[in-house]
Amino acid sequence: MAAKDMVVAAGFIVFRRLGQQIEYLVMKHKYGGHWGTPKGHVDPGESEFETALRETEEEAGLKKENFTIFENFRSVLHYEVRGKPKKVVYWLSELTDPKTCVTLSEEHTDYKWLSLDEACRLLQFNNMQKALREAEEFIKNLS
Repeated sequence: MAAKDMVVAAGFIVFRRLGQQIEYLVMKHKYGGHWGTPKGHVDPGESEFETALRETEEEAGLKKENFTIFENFRSVLHYEVRGKPKKVVYWLSELTDPKTCVTLSEEHTDYKWLSLDEACRLLQFNNMQKALREAEEFIKNLS
């Protein structure tokens, strides 16, 4: 299948620290009811990173100024959706104020801040679980 047929999306793995505890933002999609992280399709003329920023603001109400962004962490997932290849690029971002409010879009019905293990239990896709584990390892190596 040609690269032009590939669906490309981007987003952030968002985390916060409460003392020594690391928690990840997961959101429940209105359509299908599965849990995920903020992401969406890349619009024409938009970079993947710009998409990640836009989608995180649209879906969770979180803006660039709410984060410390770790651009040197990048997780790329490849899978198929309805017979088409899809690529999703994630960067890692930490809320600068862990009490910052999340404001969900109409695309989501719920959100939670969860530990790695709790988040992985909710996220049904192995590649997303792997991305969160890689993020956790990256965060632990920052200190």
